[in-house]
Amino acid sequence: MEKLLRRKIDRFLIDWKSNPGRKPLIVKGARQIGKTRSIEWFAKNNYQNIIEINFVEQPQYRSIFDDGFAVDRIIKNISLLKPDISFIPNHTIFFFDELQACPNCATSLKFFHLDGRFDVVCSGSLMGINYKEIESNSVGYKEDYEMHSMDFEEFLWAKGYSDDFIDGLLQHIIEVRPFSQLQLDVMFGLFFDYVTLGGMPAVVNTYIHNGTFSGILHLQRQLLIDYEEDITKYAVGLDKSKIKVIYNHITTFLAKENKRFQITKVARNARNRDYIGCVEWLADAGVINPSYCLNFPELPLKGNYDPKLYKIYFKDTGLLIASLDDEAQEDLMANRNFGTYKGAIYENVVADMLVKQGYHLYYYNSDKPSIEMEFFVRDANSLIPVEVKAKDGATASLNTLINSDKYPDIRYGIKLCYKNIGFNGKFYTLPYFLTFLMKKWSSINRNPTE
Repeated sequence: MEKLLRRKIDRFLIDWKSNPGRKPLIVKGARQIGKTRSIEWFAKNNYQNIIEINFVEQPQYRSIFDDGFAVDRIIKNISLLKPDISFIPNHTIFFFDELQACPNCATSLKFFHLDGRFDVVCSGSLMGINYKEIESNSVGYKEDYEMHSMDFEEFLWAKGYSDDFIDGLLQHIIEVRPFSQLQLDVMFGLFFDYVTLGGMPAVVNTYIHNGTFSGILHLQRQLLIDYEEDITKYAVGLDKSKIKVIYNHITTFLAKENKRFQITKVARNARNRDYIGCVEWLADAGVINPSYCLNFPELPLKGNYDPKLYKIYFKDTGLLIASLDDEAQEDLMANRNFGTYKGAIYENVVADMLVKQGYHLYYYNSDKPSIEMEFFVRDANSLIPVEVKAKDGATASLNTLINSDKYPDIRYGIKLCYKNIGFNGKFYTLPYFLTFLMKKWSSINRNPTE
């Protein structure tokens, strides 16, 4: 089996195996982001014996837990279905794929851990699986890892760039050292390619193999169709048509100036109370990244927001691009007009890059005084407003938040734009492509204004 793309989960899995106290692992994430491929590659290169069961493709194996969850009983039932299979203690990994099709498997993880003879990795799509139910099983006896589509760092790896190169990008931020014009041109070119493609492995693989965007739009639009079909298939207990209405209106609201999603405008006589749970379902399924409006820009962030006021971004920016018309696609693939569409493309990719670093998304909007800020993150001591500029315009909101005594948690800010690195004593100016390093940088940055 050939594995073309290096992923961050590769290192995680190696570290997991090296831990003598390792627990059964559940790898979860949206569909088609490369979970199965990465786990198969890891298993092949680290175990003498692999027992792989896919509960969707091999539904007969869902019954292996019917006699209870003792490991020997599970092994016996597997052997009944496949008598030639072998079980080698301390050299065998069980890979249970498509966990969402067999929630009973999660209950067995406690027993595998207590038994101790075999390693276990499970994989499941966030679409269609009740993780709240699963997480109530085997509590304390398993580990969870959430995987995403490829981030910009993984895309750079796919293009052949090394860890040393990426460390060099981080050093530029730490030292506030501008790039040369050649460096800027190359990095912006790579970034715009990534924005156009998104991070779905099949899309990136096709692009790397062909060296062009040929066939990319077809793949992206098929993913959009697949996601919509999965809503119909898996949205249990909710009105599927209402979930699809929200899903199909994401682009509409991102095209607006303030980008806030408003249920009352998606359908005639639509009311918020009729759509309760729909946005949450899409977020839990790994389809969207919601961003909530802060009540006030201060710490802590959790609990300090209005759940009724939110923006919705596509989980993968390639899906936003695929939802645009053909003319927009042609412009974007020629690296033109990224600043159009009310800045939605830049906001969407920044949101995605932040989420892939573990950030939750928050924004702020106020009339008195007039403030609009796209995102907020934090370091050890400060709340950091993050402004995303499609065009190099005024930064009134950023200056207000930094300068006013009303916001004591804010000491400096970040402006992401189509410019070089800089710092004016109040906020950092960073090119968009450095967003993926924000968490690493903020963990070592010391507020220079103090």
